[in-house]
Parts: sequence; C-alpha cells; structure tokens
Amino acid sequence: MRVVTVVQARLGSTRLPGKIMEDLGGAPVLVRMLERVRASTLAGTVVLATTTDAPDRAVVDVGTRMGIPTICGHPTDLLDRHIAAARQHGADVVVKIPSDCVMIGPEVIDEVIGAWLAAPDAWDYVSNLHPPTHPDGNDVEVISMALLERAHREATRPMDREHTTPWFWDPPGRFRCLNVRWSDGRDLAKTHRIVLDYQEDLDLMRAVFEGIEERWPHVSTAEIANWMDAHPDAMRLNAHLNGVNWYRHHLDELTAVTAADTRTPLTA
Repeated sequence: MRVVTVVQARLGSTRLPGKIMEDLGGAPVLVRMLERVRASTLAGTVVLATTTDAPDRAVVDVGTRMGIPTICGHPTDLLDRHIAAARQHGADVVVKIPSDCVMIGPEVIDEVIGAWLAAPDAWDYVSNLHPPTHPDGNDVEVISMALLERAHREATRPMDREHTTPWFWDPPGRFRCLNVRWSDGRDLAKTHRIVLDYQEDLDLMRAVFEGIEERWPHVSTAEIANWMDAHPDAMRLNAHLNGVNWYRHHLDELTAVTAADTRTPLTA
C-alpha cells in the first residue's frame, strides 16, 4: 500500500506567529520536525501541505531545501489540502501529522501506521488521539484514501474542513476506528506537553532539545518523557498549558469530546 504522510504547515499562527520558523538548536522548528518524520520507517512519501498565502513561500523553500514535495492550497480548508497532496502522490492510505508536533516520535509514527498496515481491511481510521494517552504533541492519524475522498465530498461543517479529520470520529460509531494507546500503560496526554502553540512551549522544547540533541532525530518519545520527568524545572515552563487544545473552540459542535477533554489557558 502506498503511504503518503501529509505535514500541514503555515506561518499564520495566531498564538505564536511564525512559530515554525523559530530557531531550535540552530535550525528552523519546521526542519527539526521534518527530521523526526523522515526518521520514521513507515511514513512513506512525506509531503508538506501549506497555503497559497505569500508568507508561506518560506514553507515551500524549506521543502525544496530538504527534498520534500510541497503543495499549496486553501488557507483554512485543510481537508482540501490533504486530498490534493494524497491525489498528487497516488496514496492508498493517508497519514496526517500537524507541524506543531515538533518532537513527534518516529517510533510513535511507525506504531500507529503499523497498526493500520497490520489489518488494512479492519479499520477506516486509526489514531492515537481518541482518547489521547501519548505525551501531547505526538498526533498521528491514518485514513484510507477512499474514505478521505468521501469526506472531501460530504463533510460540510467548517470544523471538519479546517481540522481535516473530525468527520471520521465525530459522532462516534460512524466508522471503524482504532485507538493506539501509549505503550507503557500510562496516560501522559495532560502531564507531558511537547506541542508548539505558545512561547512557553518553545521555551520547553529548547530546553529539551539541549538535553537530548546528541541523539536527535532518533531519540524516542519515551526518552524525552523521561528527560522531562528528570527536569521538573523545565516541565514547569509550560505546565500551565497542559490539557489546552483546539477542542475548546468547538464544544458546542463535538459530541465525542467534552469540557473535561480540554481547558482554556489563563494566558490567552
């Protein structure tokens, strides 16, 4: 099966503008993130999906320098961007990874894709997000090309178009969904935050990177979580943001999540 992994990236973040071009250990955040994705053995063809907005030419330039193909599409219709990337590269199965998951584990990517490939006819959608148990910032979602095409035709809620995948898992029970849990049985989703939305997240990532740089990009997510456990001062940099995610803006629309699955940051 031809796997195409789509990394969505743009400069127009409202919380931390230009975050994917911030420096992380001497290279842009986006470069570091793509180094991690390319360290996966099952990611297949990696494609950058950015927008037609002029500032996002910088994303195209990163792709060119790294030899990663890029497509430019609608600024807010990410479902359309994903289908364009998948069609262009002949995907049988599509993997969605957001660029704010800067330190996503290559082994986590392989684990979720591997769960799909082990039984491709058994599932419509495989992820590690419903419910999440991995450290926040390890989002991997896998969808068959046929179902992605159907979503592109039928999904009409703005939320479904912007976030690409809610149509598959909300409401629950519409499709055959598999969730991959954190391997050691713990739930670190609301205690170990390694996702880039705010300056405090970047501060934490810089501290982590300095601590694990010699093993980059192959250091595992478990090793990163253990490093965080051993450095509580670093963890406190963004601890007040634990549990903050995009769900908080759509609680009146989503049926699969509740207010207990998200929180509003005190700083924004």
